[in-house]
Amino acid sequence: MELILILILIAFLFESMDSMAGMGFGTALSPLLFLFGYNPLQVVPTILISEAITGAIDTIFDHEFRNVRYSFRPLNDATKISLIMAFFGCLAIFSSILLGYFAIKFSTIVIKTYVAILVIFMGISGFLRLKLKKFKFSSKARPKMLIGFSILAGFNKGVGGGGYGPIITMGQIFSGVYEKSATAIVSFAESIVSIVGIFTFFLISFVGVDVDLVLLPSLFTGGFFAAISAPYLVRVLPNKIWKYFIPIYAIGIGIFSLLKIFIF
Repeated sequence: MELILILILIAFLFESMDSMAGMGFGTALSPLLFLFGYNPLQVVPTILISEAITGAIDTIFDHEFRNVRYSFRPLNDATKISLIMAFFGCLAIFSSILLGYFAIKFSTIVIKTYVAILVIFMGISGFLRLKLKKFKFSSKARPKMLIGFSILAGFNKGVGGGGYGPIITMGQIFSGVYEKSATAIVSFAESIVSIVGIFTFFLISFVGVDVDLVLLPSLFTGGFFAAISAPYLVRVLPNKIWKYFIPIYAIGIGIFSLLKIFIF
């Protein structure tokens, strides 16, 4: 029971960070859960299910609180960018799950090492974000750059459950998207990509891959309450604290994970 409560609180904290700063749930939670002793087939599909649902909730509330506005008739800039990122991210996550967990079957050590190195680079990218100038949100965002970032982010999401938000947020900012809009758009695209990832895991489970959802109740409970409250906090609170805390945490947990894998 104590472990369940800890997992709920951690999920709440990291989902709140994810909504307010564009990264934190999968990126920060995956290596921590690995340190708790869970394996990738317990962690990754559970994170995808949680983020598919909480991302959809984030999207609705971000729209309501006017952190970003979506329109399908006609398609506005935010919707176009979200759909571009979602489409190529879906292709990438489908491919990475099939390769990593079915065709090639990466070992647990390979996946944990990849996630640890990835989260260190995500921490570094977080500090790089602090140096970027804010751009005005407009239709001048460069779609080719977004496609490349979307493919990389989708691959990371499929292998380790994280690394999507930071890369997509950085890609949007480099492409000319206003930062607060960028963090909101991530939730929309990530929810769609996560749904495709879930479908892929269920697909490979039918052919003998042992997918374990033991973590789902705890992570979903914490993430659900965070998804409801975080969009309001995005609107009323500055996110400077998270901009520094998340990169420091990411680098620290990545280094500690590597030490635990190869030394401890």
